[in-house]
Amino acid sequence: MRVLEQIAELKKDLGSKPLKAYFYDLTELTRHVQRFVQALPPQCRYFYAIKANSEHEMLKALAPYVHGFEVASIGEVHKVRAVSQDAPIIFGGPGKADVELEGAIEQRVTLLHVESLHELDRLEEIAARKGAVMEILLRVNLRGPLPSGTLQMAGVPTQFGIDEAVIGEGIQRTMACEHVRLKGFHFHSLSNNLDVEAHLNMVEHYGKKARAWADEYGFQLEYINAGGGVGVNYADLTAQFDFEKFASALPEKLEAAGSDVTVLFECGRYAVASCGYYATEVLDIRQSHGQWYAVVEGGLHHFLLPGAWKHTHPMSIVPIEDWQYPFERPEVQNESVTLAGKMHMPKDILAHNVQIEKLRAGDLLLFPYAGAYGWEISAHDFSDLEHPDFIYYR
Repeated sequence: MRVLEQIAELKKDLGSKPLKAYFYDLTELTRHVQRFVQALPPQCRYFYAIKANSEHEMLKALAPYVHGFEVASIGEVHKVRAVSQDAPIIFGGPGKADVELEGAIEQRVTLLHVESLHELDRLEEIAARKGAVMEILLRVNLRGPLPSGTLQMAGVPTQFGIDEAVIGEGIQRTMACEHVRLKGFHFHSLSNNLDVEAHLNMVEHYGKKARAWADEYGFQLEYINAGGGVGVNYADLTAQFDFEKFASALPEKLEAAGSDVTVLFECGRYAVASCGYYATEVLDIRQSHGQWYAVVEGGLHHFLLPGAWKHTHPMSIVPIEDWQYPFERPEVQNESVTLAGKMHMPKDILAHNVQIEKLRAGDLLLFPYAGAYGWEISAHDFSDLEHPDFIYYR
């Protein structure tokens, strides 16, 4: 793996300082994204959801291969504009302050996802004051039936979108606005779905709903945003969501929506997870009350994903033979080991009870598929601990 070469170089540069770093393979990133974007049928567009990983180098690498970017804050709008002044942007999120609605207009956001009737009223007033017209999608919390995912944003009570029961009122009020133009609907119902057939049926359901509402209320349906929700299989990295199979079946599933409708997808995790690695050095190995622990230089303040999702993330050991001390090197062999971070809190656990053949202080733990929702969701400044290094390579 090329990441091992990058680790060796960084370890050499650090000298005796413990290693803690993210490594991003930009060649893998662009190859993967280009492959699944090209698989989409002509009426579909892909917008990268930057909340999965909004680092400047990642956005810059992705910009030539995506149709645009999906953001969830005005701060993310500015991150996209730092990479491209004209990239299409779609802007979602359950709560938008007036300054964000104003910023969306000023920064030429392509489509704004309106999530409540109050937000619609505020946007109409702000756009009128600025002498602008904002094109929008109404986000709908459907009643179902919907497949299940790791996280549910629709089909259950949530803070996201307009309840399907009152979407008719939302459509009529939007059509009466002078400074807001209804272009379609946004459906983002779940996160981390691995079932291709269930996802296809869900998108078909979106298309039928959107077409029925457009016909009932008499407006031109231009866009359906089918959201993201395409998952990553952390339990078995060899059994990932079959995007080519999904894309090849989309034309039939979208017939009810109409061939003149553009369908948007806004996957984040699926795009960037596989290109990233998190590596951290083992500081100490100890036994407590019969349980073995390896304490590492990093932890959940760098890589919160395993803790947030309550899963055992895939991991390998990178042996480091150098040992700078004159005394015996702590190690554990053929034992169940809990991998703990260095935050001064008991919940800083990267993995519980991992069966380890051999692990020593000074070795490295390497977590693949760490490119999405790793650093982005972590408690960066807890206890003023050091940030990791960030290495981008091709």
